[in-house]
Amino acid sequence: MMLITGAAHGLGAALARAAVDDYRLALLDRDELAGQTLANTLRGRTGEVLFLHADVSDERAVRQAMERIQRRWERLDVVINNAGVADTGPFEALGNHGWETLWRTNVMGTVYVCRAALAQMKRQNSGHLINIAALAGITGPPGLSSYAACSGALVRLSEALAAELAGTDIAVSVACPDLFASTLHQRLTGADPLSRARLERAMRRAADDVDTVAQDILTAAAKRPLYIFPQAEARRAWRRKRRNPMRFFHKWKKRS
Repeated sequence: MMLITGAAHGLGAALARAAVDDYRLALLDRDELAGQTLANTLRGRTGEVLFLHADVSDERAVRQAMERIQRRWERLDVVINNAGVADTGPFEALGNHGWETLWRTNVMGTVYVCRAALAQMKRQNSGHLINIAALAGITGPPGLSSYAACSGALVRLSEALAAELAGTDIAVSVACPDLFASTLHQRLTGADPLSRARLERAMRRAADDVDTVAQDILTAAAKRPLYIFPQAEARRAWRRKRRNPMRFFHKWKKRS
């Protein structure tokens, strides 16, 4: 069975729609109305779907949600840590509240879910943790310093977990999609109107839609790689950054 966090909207909902024919699903989100609506829709298509109302930044709520999954299914095959928020704007304009909200949700939320999930996965000696970061965590674009920092932390967390779990049948992947058309702009913690409009415009111009990105992540995840870059441009950017980091950085400086 598969657990998806942040499942009520955007990429999380698209992942649920793409996975429902192959997995029993637990959908976790703090938006109860949207989450229940999605769960009811998916139950009409196929098998078992459980909605869990919880905020990943609340460790106790995460543990309680995991206990419900264990009581119902007694196993946990795949966890997709997708819950996250964003902020955009010049570094000096990003307030402490936004930084702390991103860190608690995007990073600590992933830590709490991974910790709770690993207890079950180690008992069954199998499983797959998939952490959704963002290409920004590797490329460090201007105007997204807090989002890039949290995404970078998720990349390094995933690498460290993969190293610790080497030799077991528990895999770790980190997916780093580039911008795509989604509802991310609706979950900005405190962006000024100009920065918000710029992000919305960039997302509208993106070549990929959310359902395509979700399907590409699941297709790639079947091979259980450490890194998942669901778009061709994301893969090219990763290679350019690895090949010549300073040249890559100077190109960002010219654009900003």
